[in-house]
Order: sequence, then structure tokens, then C-alpha cells
Amino acid sequence: MDFPISTSDKDHVNAPLTFLTRLECSVCRTPHPAAEIQTVCRKCGKALLARYDLASARRTFTREGMKEGEYSMWRYAPVLPVGEQRNIVSLGERVTPLIPLRTMFSNFSAGKVLMKDEGLLPTGSFKARGLAMAISRAKELGISSICLPSAGNAGGAAAAYASRAGMHSWIYMPKDTPEINIEECIAYGAHITLVQGNISDAAKAMNEERKKHPEWFDVSTLKEPYRLEGKKTMAYELAEQLGWKLPDWIVYPTGGGTGLIGMWKGFEEMEELGWIGRERPKMVSVQAAGCAPIARAFVAHRGDSEFWEHAETIASGLRVPKAFADHLILTAIYASGGVALSVSDEEIRAAVSEIAKKEGLFISPEGAATVAALAHLAEERLTKETDLVVLFNTATGLKYPELIGDPRP
Repeated sequence: MDFPISTSDKDHVNAPLTFLTRLECSVCRTPHPAAEIQTVCRKCGKALLARYDLASARRTFTREGMKEGEYSMWRYAPVLPVGEQRNIVSLGERVTPLIPLRTMFSNFSAGKVLMKDEGLLPTGSFKARGLAMAISRAKELGISSICLPSAGNAGGAAAAYASRAGMHSWIYMPKDTPEINIEECIAYGAHITLVQGNISDAAKAMNEERKKHPEWFDVSTLKEPYRLEGKKTMAYELAEQLGWKLPDWIVYPTGGGTGLIGMWKGFEEMEELGWIGRERPKMVSVQAAGCAPIARAFVAHRGDSEFWEHAETIASGLRVPKAFADHLILTAIYASGGVALSVSDEEIRAAVSEIAKKEGLFISPEGAATVAALAHLAEERLTKETDLVVLFNTATGLKYPELIGDPRP
């Protein structure tokens, strides 16, 4: 697997694969050594962020160098945390396409609407980005067993990449997780435990059992620092695909929020690398009406969210009663001038059907939530005729056949 480097760097055979220097707490800024196994901040318990020597990176890692190398998320290796190529655990994480939605939004105020289709990644969802990175870094640090709670797609990705790396995986899932996600984990050889309740209940059960298994490494959302690094590649890809000009709006389905946080981090890094300016998209966090802690916090102008009791929605990836790093999600929304809103299950179900029939895209309910959300933004005249809007579909609709009614007698 080859990675892009600038022409000036080709003579430097000792150039590092990564410019990773340290980990830093997202709240108290306490530094942590990246060469050691880390989870959350040892001082305050908040999420850790990977930091890079971007001043050095910008001398050799250039936009022009992006024309070379493999067309996958690993093309951004210098600002990813894996230090040695032999530790990369990959299933072929392609650059996902931007697909114009020409029919559904032809009458809306948004000038152009594109969908970034993450359902074309390995294991059928954007979770491949984060888990490929987390498993690769875990391998590099000598970890042999991983665990996580999952409402569906993260479990499948974790199990697949763990299998690829020769690791053991323990996945805790709500009993009402879509059957295809459960079967997928079993196929990859994961140890599955089904739990009554939602993903928070699955996490509690996992953490209780983990007390007996200190060798299990928790790769839950932002409970380790490297899944975020995989998700931030969406920002790098998006900027590169748009000729290093960012869209006016990014509409993103939000459960744990790693993708939104990761993209925001990616934009900051690209500015420091000199690849983009200070402009940022308005970040829109979309949740389901039956589980909308971020949307409720936004309306109340809060810096964090409250636990959402009795969470319920057909979009299993959005059924996260409280995101671990909710403060980072809200910070990105406020800083960008974006919004957080919720849509109903009825709107989600209708959007799944409509986009399939009008655009030929069979997308996940989480992705369909962004379609419904853009309708609200347009109706409220928040978008302008000249705006470029990017919606994110986070998984293939083939994993959710139960959302399509059977018309056969």
C-alpha cells in the first residue's frame, strides 16, 4: 500500500509515516504520551485528541502530493496515528463518492445538494473508518482483545477489523438491534452479548464484565482517541473532492457524534497545513425526535446535554441517550453557526422511500434523517439559493430491509 508524498519528500527515505506527537485532553489540555495505551484523560476523564507536528508536516505533506498514491482514506497517512505501515489493518477503505441529488431538491433554496455515500465502505457503513483506525493503532500498541457496545454498524465493523487483525472481539448489543447486524458480528467470529435496553444499557453490562477481563480494550466512541482520527478523514476527502473549497452546509446524523467532531478537527488541521482558509461549513446535527439530546441542548443554549430517557427510534444509530463527548459536538455547532434539530420516524421512513424512488439511492435511516432535515432547513429559509449542501449517508440501506414495506399479497 503506497501513500502520497510530495516530490520534495521523495528523497527523504526516513520521512515518518505519521507526524503524531502526543495526545491532549479535549477539555483540560493535559498532554498524554501517544506511545502508551490511552483511553480518556487521566486527570479529568474527558476525551483525548491526537495532535500532530503540523508545522513539519506541511513542508512535505502537500495538496499537490494528493495526486499520487492510493485512492483511499490512508492517503492522509501523515496526519493519521499509525506509525508503521505493517500495522495498518485495512479492508479497502475507499474514498466515498459525492452524489448530486438532482430530483428531490430541485425546488429547494439550496443551490446544490450532494450526498456523501459512506454506505460503500467495507462492512457497509462509515464505522469502517473509525474502527479501521482504532484497530490498526491497537495492533501497533500490542492490544489483542477489544470490546465495545453497539447499536449495530459499529459492532460489525469492530468485529470485521478485529478478525482481520487476528484479535478477539466482545460486542454488547441491545436485543432489538437489527438482526442483520447481529448476524454480521457472529459471522466475523465476535463474542456477542445481547442486552435488554439501549446502547447505554449495553455499555453498562460490558463495563461490568470488563472488570473481570483487564485485557479487554474498550474501543467505544471517544473512550479511546483513534476512532476519531478515522472519522476525520471524511473532512479531508470532502475538501479534496470539492477542490479544497468547503461546502456551505454539512448535514450530519448524530448519535455519538464522532464524525461531526472528527470533521471539525480535520478542518482545523487543514487550515494549519495551509490547505484551506478560515471559512467553515455550518454544521447541522440531525437527531431522531425520539432521542434528541443534542437538539434539546442546542435549543436551551447549553454546552452539554442531558440523558434522554426512554430513547426510541427506528434509526438505531441515532438511539444514543447521551453522547460521551457532547460538549465537542455542541462546540462545533455553535462555532460554525450551525444548528441541531430532530426529525420524526415518519419523516425518516418517508425519506428512505423517496430518495430510493427519485434518486436511485437505498440509504440508511440515519442518512434519511439528513434528507428530512434539509427539508426543514429549506422551509425555514436558512439555506440560500447559492448554497452548497452536503448530506451524509452513513450506511447502506441493505442493512435495513425492515424499513421497506412488502406490497406482495
